[in-house]
Amino acid sequence: MLIMLPPSEGKTAATDPHAEPLNLDALTLPCLAPDRNQVLQELIDVSGRQEAQQVLGVGDRVMEQVSANQELQQAPTAPAHHIYSGVLFDALAAETLTSSQRQRAAERVLIFSGLFGVTGFTDRIPAYRCAMDVRLPTLGKLSAFWRHRLAAPVSERIRDQWVVDCRSAAYATAFRPDPHKTVAVNSFTEKDGRRTVVTHSAKAARGTLTGMMLRADSPPKTLDDVAHLASRRWKVEVRAATAKKPHQLDLITSEATSE
Repeated sequence: MLIMLPPSEGKTAATDPHAEPLNLDALTLPCLAPDRNQVLQELIDVSGRQEAQQVLGVGDRVMEQVSANQELQQAPTAPAHHIYSGVLFDALAAETLTSSQRQRAAERVLIFSGLFGVTGFTDRIPAYRCAMDVRLPTLGKLSAFWRHRLAAPVSERIRDQWVVDCRSAAYATAFRPDPHKTVAVNSFTEKDGRRTVVTHSAKAARGTLTGMMLRADSPPKTLDDVAHLASRRWKVEVRAATAKKPHQLDLITSEATSE
């Protein structure tokens, strides 16, 4: 079973100034190295232009990170699960995984990325600023750029395995696995019979579930296995796949018991 995650908008730069720089050939699915280099070179160029803020669609407070994009080829790297530091990854708590659990994550987790298309959990990358919905001047919208390039190698990586899809909508458009072998994870807060989606809580729930799957004594292999594991933490409902839409795993938290 493979787990698909989005990256986090927030990133923590590698702290070791002597860490090795980015090596595109060492990332998961090295066949994507030429495509990754195309995006990397254009991102470096755009990040030095006056229109960088508009092209990358960011606010004033992160312009320092945009400027840092110009040094991506020389910047120190760290494992992807260290670089990504948003709500989902905080809830996953990778730093508490055992070595065997971290190896499981390296084998089973794919993290989608506007810059790299997809990386592995332990792939060494630098901190960067580039979302999947960015439209670069030459390459166009990155979700469309990656859609054509990810289809074959990611499908080959999946083969006949089940996929647990914890990605947000922008990243899900870059690759769509077989809906009949995929379960998309949703999170709802329930109060007085009404269900609402709270983005922060949904990210945390997906991160928590991912951590549970990586730590499970018997790793889940099917939709039923995932639903059973999730039922230890949430009220769970499963909606069956359609011709184009994957199975839906709804994690429901009562507002009275939410943290």
